[in-house]
Amino acid sequence: MPRSWLDRLEQALFPPPAPEETPAAPPLARSEKMDTLLRRLDWTILRPLARYLGGEERSLVRGPGMELAEIREYQPGDDVRHIDWSVTARSDRPFVREAFVERALDAWLVLDLSGSVDWGTAQCLKRDRALEFASVAGQVLGRNGNRIAALLFADKPLGVVPPGVGRVHLLGLLSRIRETPRQAGRAPTDLAAALAQAYTILRRRSLVLVVSDFLVPTGWQRPLGQLAQRHEVVAVRLGDPREGDLPDVGWITLEDPETGAQLTVDTGDRKLRDRFREAAQAQTEAIHADLVRCGVEELVLSTDTELLPVMIRFLNARKFQRGARSGLGTTSISALSGES
Repeated sequence: MPRSWLDRLEQALFPPPAPEETPAAPPLARSEKMDTLLRRLDWTILRPLARYLGGEERSLVRGPGMELAEIREYQPGDDVRHIDWSVTARSDRPFVREAFVERALDAWLVLDLSGSVDWGTAQCLKRDRALEFASVAGQVLGRNGNRIAALLFADKPLGVVPPGVGRVHLLGLLSRIRETPRQAGRAPTDLAAALAQAYTILRRRSLVLVVSDFLVPTGWQRPLGQLAQRHEVVAVRLGDPREGDLPDVGWITLEDPETGAQLTVDTGDRKLRDRFREAAQAQTEAIHADLVRCGVEELVLSTDTELLPVMIRFLNARKFQRGARSGLGTTSISALSGES
């Protein structure tokens, strides 16, 4: 059976030790193509969030940089090295060019590890897809000094992985996710409590990735909107094809993985399957509408679709969105989808 993309990624992140009698293979040698593609991906940040020295993201700090902030008239005390000679030559007064200084930022994964995430009927469980996303996002965002952190939750907050940099920190974060046991309790997912905790502990402007299936009780919309007012938030919604379409397999018993409630239905009833499909579509549209009202961008990951092509399309769209906001052209990376 061919290995999944997640297996290949784990093999790249956790290479097996080489036998003593044979020379060690170069790191990531068996995943060179995949590693090259990941290095070419770039997570475009739409808002100036960065604060730490040593990065390449946009910040609100002005000084020497690549992104133009403004051109203003020279004032006594300004550094003469910042004079824009092209503008000055067309005027009778000197002008100074100011730019935004590139710095590093914090990226937080608010990760759902509830019972409904430990479920899947296609290529993998939704938890596997969440771990796969955390691996890719950690590698893409963790470059250039950016710090990666995580807040894990289920029916209650489960713990926090503080911000850190480097491959060792990312491996530790992924191990923490992998080692978190399946939730044995019978309680619904409390997304609202996790978002409220994130709002409390995130003191600096950050990129927040909320990874969940959003099959949770209502009440999360208000804390998510508050979080999005200060931070750049992306909702990564996990899904499975069977959540929107029942197969015709006769009488079956369905169980809620979080509350344990059971219901026996006849899937051979076409009208029942149609009503289920309509209800699932209405729920999906309601979640999407709530995310839009909160000012949050949505990325949908399904257990029946490979992650990397979806990520490429999403990141490519953010590049064009950034370019549209700044009035600058961008380069498409959609051609990379053929390499996945």
